Order: sequence, then structure tokens, then C-alpha cells
Amino acid sequence: MTSPSNSGPNAPSTGAQGAGFCASCGAALAAGARFCHRCGTPFGQARPESRAGSTSTGSSVASILPWGVAFVALLVLVANFAGKNFGSAKGSSVDGSSNALPTSAIDGSGGGGAPVAASGSSGGQPPNIATMSPGERASRLYVRIMTYAEAGKTDSVQFFAPMAMASHEMLTAPTIDERYHYGRIAEVTGNPTVAKAQAESILKERSTSLLGLLLSARVARLTGDNATARAFDQRLLKALEPELATKLTDYDQHRIEIDRAVADARKLK
Repeated sequence: MTSPSNSGPNAPSTGAQGAGFCASCGAALAAGARFCHRCGTPFGQARPESRAGSTSTGSSVASILPWGVAFVALLVLVANFAGKNFGSAKGSSVDGSSNALPTSAIDGSGGGGAPVAASGSSGGQPPNIATMSPGERASRLYVRIMTYAEAGKTDSVQFFAPMAMASHEMLTAPTIDERYHYGRIAEVTGNPTVAKAQAESILKERSTSLLGLLLSARVARLTGDNATARAFDQRLLKALEPELATKLTDYDQHRIEIDRAVADARKLK
């Protein structure tokens, strides 16, 4: 998985459109945004703001951002406290007993082969999520949630979900990779509305994106729409070879998930 940078070949284009608000969810849109970073609604459906209003919006976002960081920091402190107290009662079966604490296997720091490089850590000290950039924090929380989801640790997944969702909502110009991360978190936590919005926004930016197609298929199955899921499977198989030939870094980072989706699609063909 790549550490999101809000820049690069997959970053959304900064067109001529101005800043505004999403007509669907009311989120503030960054200048040049083509889709709402929160719900995926196309920019054309948003309420455009005047130039003066754009300046006001920028100031508003700047004033809100510290509160968002403080909120995530608070959640980190709660996670550390809960990690020390979950399961302390005799006979407790909550799987978050130790999972709420940083671990070398997931967070890196001094060994353990972390999926995402530790930031701001030294020696054997656990990373401080509260001091990371929004992109770094979102990426690390994505890795943690996906690791727990694969292991069937549903309590831990649900515990970290609010922090992970908040971190992704703070990304002002998410890349396709970051949208995919957000959508996958929403999917494994049972939020098909957010997951579908992220999948649709990916496909609006790149209609043959393997990440967008496999996420769309997963969301359709989550809602019991198997016919739509199979349609996305077929689109995935058709786009597979041309898309892999582009050698996008996103595909290299998520190759296991892509191969798994392709294998499942071929079984159902």
C-alpha cells in the first residue's frame, strides 16, 4: 500500500472550477476538485461560491482543521487507554484487549516488517499517530483495519473505524488509492453508502480502474445485488490486461487483492 501524498499521477486534476460546497453532503470542496472527497458527488452538482466566498471557505477550512487533528488525537489517546483496559475484567472476550495498542507487526518501529513505514518513530518506540500528516495517518489506520479484518478481529475493526473514517475525510484532494482505502474501510465496517460513493468517484475519474471496478463489485455483493456484482466482474476481466500494462503503482501495491478479485470473477463467469 502506498503512503498517500495527495499528489502524483493518480491525484485528481485541478481544473478551472472554483471552490464550493457539495450539494449532496455539504462538505467544503477544494479548488479544482471534480468530485466531493466525502461522498463522490460530481462538482457540477455543487453550489459554486464567489471569489470572496472562496477566500472565506479557505479560512473556514483552516480554522476547522486543527479541531479535526485534535479529534483524531483524542481518539488515539482513547485507543491507548482502551487497549490497556479492554478485557481486563475476568472472562472478558473482547478482541481489542491488545489490538488497540501499537504493535511492531502492524505499525513497524524497530522491526516487525510493517506494511507502512513508521513516521516520526525511533528505536523501539511506537509511532505517534497524532503527529502524522492526514495522509500518513489515514494510510496507517487503513493498514491496521485491513489487518484486523483479515484476521476476523471485528471488535478491533469497529473500534478503529471512526478514527480511520475521520482521517480520510480530512484529505482535501484524495488520490484514487486513498479513495480505494476509504471505500474498503467503509465496506468492511458495513457502510455500503460511503463505499459505493468512493467506488463511483474512482470510476468517474478512470472508468477502467481495476481498484474502482473490484470495489464496486464488492459493494454490490455487500448489498445483495449479485447481478450488478457480476457485471462489474466482467468489466474487471475486460480491463485487466490493458490496465496492468500501464504499470500503475497502485496496482502493484494492491496486486493480491486484484488477483483475488480476478480469480473469483473467473469462477463465476
